[in-house]
Amino acid sequence: MHQKSYVVAIYKKHDEAEEAIKELQKSGVNMKQCSIVGQCFHTEEEVVGFYNAGDRMTYWGKQGAFWGGMWGLLVGSGFFWIPGVGTVLAGGALVSCIVGALEGAAVVGSLNVLGAGLYSIGIPTDSILRYETAIKGKKFVVIFHGSAGETAKAREVLNSTPTETLEMSEKEKEAISA
Repeated sequence: MHQKSYVVAIYKKHDEAEEAIKELQKSGVNMKQCSIVGQCFHTEEEVVGFYNAGDRMTYWGKQGAFWGGMWGLLVGSGFFWIPGVGTVLAGGALVSCIVGALEGAAVVGSLNVLGAGLYSIGIPTDSILRYETAIKGKKFVVIFHGSAGETAKAREVLNSTPTETLEMSEKEKEAISA
């Protein structure tokens, strides 16, 4: 696989992830290369429903304003039930990668469709399990992928936010150490 440039940030709370997305938008990065994924059901929250409103999905429930805001900033939205991970909401470029994996049955090795979507944007299989575990743990994963320059700018922005974890591609690590 050709090494792609990406940066991944994990957030404990949806408001932290939302602020990160807004900061990326303010910085002028291409939002079509940005994604967010997280679980939608929490024990204290009851989902009332989902529906499609034109070209974006609407979510009712305690985090409805959060997900509605994300879908307004990012291109694409999806609601998936993924074995071993559970119910997942995703926004951004990752959605088309997951749908592509579903439609083409392009599941890589033992990866599920979420893992196949992450793999298709350059994330190595050994990192995918960490991100799925974070999602299962009710955390939010923000991903940006693109050219080395674009990703460096996104990394700088995300590094200024309250991430639990910030990881990047080997390509990004090499650029920092050079």
